[in-house]
Amino acid sequence: MIKGGKKSNVDVFNTYFAILRFTIAVLIAFTISFIIMSFSSSNSLGAIKNLFIGPLTTVRRFSTVLETAIPLTFAGLSICVMFKANQFNMAAEGGFFLGALGAAMIAIYMPAPPVIVILAAMLTAGVIGAFVCAIPGFLKVRWNCSELVISLMLNYVALYFGTFIFNQFAKDPSSAYKASLPFQKGVSLGTIIPKTRLHGGVFIVLVFVFLTYIFMFKTKWGYKLRVVGSNLKFGQYVGIGTAGVIMMAQLIGGFIAGVGGATEMLGMYTRFQWSALPGYGFDGVVLNILAKGNPAYVPVAAFAVAYLRVGADYMYKQSDVAAEIVSIIEALVIVLVAANAFLSKYQHKMITKLSTEGGNK
Repeated sequence: MIKGGKKSNVDVFNTYFAILRFTIAVLIAFTISFIIMSFSSSNSLGAIKNLFIGPLTTVRRFSTVLETAIPLTFAGLSICVMFKANQFNMAAEGGFFLGALGAAMIAIYMPAPPVIVILAAMLTAGVIGAFVCAIPGFLKVRWNCSELVISLMLNYVALYFGTFIFNQFAKDPSSAYKASLPFQKGVSLGTIIPKTRLHGGVFIVLVFVFLTYIFMFKTKWGYKLRVVGSNLKFGQYVGIGTAGVIMMAQLIGGFIAGVGGATEMLGMYTRFQWSALPGYGFDGVVLNILAKGNPAYVPVAAFAVAYLRVGADYMYKQSDVAAEIVSIIEALVIVLVAANAFLSKYQHKMITKLSTEGGNK
């Protein structure tokens, strides 16, 4: 509750409690992982040290963290919008893949100045992603089909359809490996830091974080989306066009996923080389859980996950611990953060105490 423009003690406590809860979850995850590593490594303390300091050892490694966080953030934002409407649409994976392919096709064949080509590629990828994610949404609205089942199967349709398009229209027959024709000269998001691969997509993704947050929490459409997501029957009762809201969430989420695919393709590659689904759509679910459905926290969660993965790669190279240990850490953090009962008794006790104190004043 806000009184006089100030947050109540309960609101402040809930904010700090969320941070405390996440911190404790991370500490528990690392403690359990350390115990596991102690059975498989002769120097588990050194391995943990390498995991933490690895991304900071060189500018190139830290830039790798940032470049890895870019597609993760796009995926997290996409899932965040769709899941906020209580629609478990996993087609962001297919939208990401086909969006990247569509952007690559534009980058190869469109005869125009590089800036125009890049803008057209981004827009095309967004439209493709929106179309892919709209399919499960439409089937949900029209025939009440399970959007989760439909979208999971649709991802493989997107993969094989994209592979067909690639083989027929984009594959370079003279290439020694499976790759498309090269992109036109200058069609790239550029490099921000010399001798690294950190590209201009970092600015694009920050713009999308800002716009997604504004849309979800500062507009009437975002309010409708949150109402429908929290209680579909109530939304119908108060006269909200729930079918339209559900479709809007899928279209916007898919558009973000498609643009994410284009940003990754034009920022990191000079040819289309993907022969499998990139996996970012499933990472988006993880990030949405860690960010608690708030787009403002998605880039923070993406940075943390990217940091862990780059640190795990360094740890693997410097010690005898497998890089897969980071998957254990991620899984433990997700379980503890997603578990509503974790520290719930303490939270309830403190809220009751603060509410009582507030009422006595």
